[in-house]
Amino acid sequence: MSTQKTSGKHFLHPRYWLTWFGLGFLWLLVQLPWSVQMWLGKQFGLLMFYLLPKRREICCINLELAFPERTAAERTQLNREHFISLGRGLLETALSWWGDDDKLAQQTDIEGLENLQAAMQQGGVVLLSAHFTSLELGGRLIAQRIPLHVIYRPHQNPLIEWRVARLRSKRYGKAISRDNIRDMLRSLQQGHVVWYAQDQNFGHKNAVFAPFFGVEAATNTATSRLSKLGKAQVVPFFTLRTATGYQLRFLPALENFPSEAILDDTTRINNLIEQQVREFPAQYLWTHRRFKDDPSGGNRYILYSKENQCKSHKIP
Repeated sequence: MSTQKTSGKHFLHPRYWLTWFGLGFLWLLVQLPWSVQMWLGKQFGLLMFYLLPKRREICCINLELAFPERTAAERTQLNREHFISLGRGLLETALSWWGDDDKLAQQTDIEGLENLQAAMQQGGVVLLSAHFTSLELGGRLIAQRIPLHVIYRPHQNPLIEWRVARLRSKRYGKAISRDNIRDMLRSLQQGHVVWYAQDQNFGHKNAVFAPFFGVEAATNTATSRLSKLGKAQVVPFFTLRTATGYQLRFLPALENFPSEAILDDTTRINNLIEQQVREFPAQYLWTHRRFKDDPSGGNRYILYSKENQCKSHKIP
């Protein structure tokens, strides 16, 4: 069923009432002061930390792979801090939908916007992001300043997808499904900025194994292909949460990109993301199975669940 053609009356059915209640609750929370929202987000995150052992285990394995030099106690603390960041990210998603433009602008610090503006003078731009917990809000903060075409993953809940689609139509110039490569290329060829994040593991299709924190990780190669076919520059962009608000960080456009070696391009992107993650480690999405695929064909999470202490380790 197309979310664009579905009537809002369809979602008045009782099976959607709980979702409506959740959306209404989030809307109410967005009306609170930002400091209160962040405190509540911390409480949500701690609740998830204790109630979601499987996600806590995935995070534990990821942190063991990425930070072997840290002690188990240090990684457990980072695991806990990550869930706090996840809880705050939930409130920030609601902020991206209903937050006040003026208040958000006052809390936003921008670094390197001239890098994006210079690239825009040359034509289309792939605005390359990564899955930090403030990612959703980042799009809203950019769209206040730059016309933006966004790549999105349709939500499994049809009511949420319908509601968010309506919000996207107000906030962004265009929303493109992550599977619609043709529309992405069309936007780039027309000179638009296309916001895209490639750093999740979606299997071996259109992927290569490239090092990420020293681990060979299946990594999507779409950025190189989009840049080449769309004749677009690539500007790395990260949304980072600070003590008082948010920093939008635009790095210089990648030079000599794409190259003739797609593995080199992908490794280069992974290294850029890793640099930002090391600076703000708790804010990266460690509950995603980023390292699932092993080059030999195995599943690292099955292996680590059997061999390490992440399933049974004590939590504070």
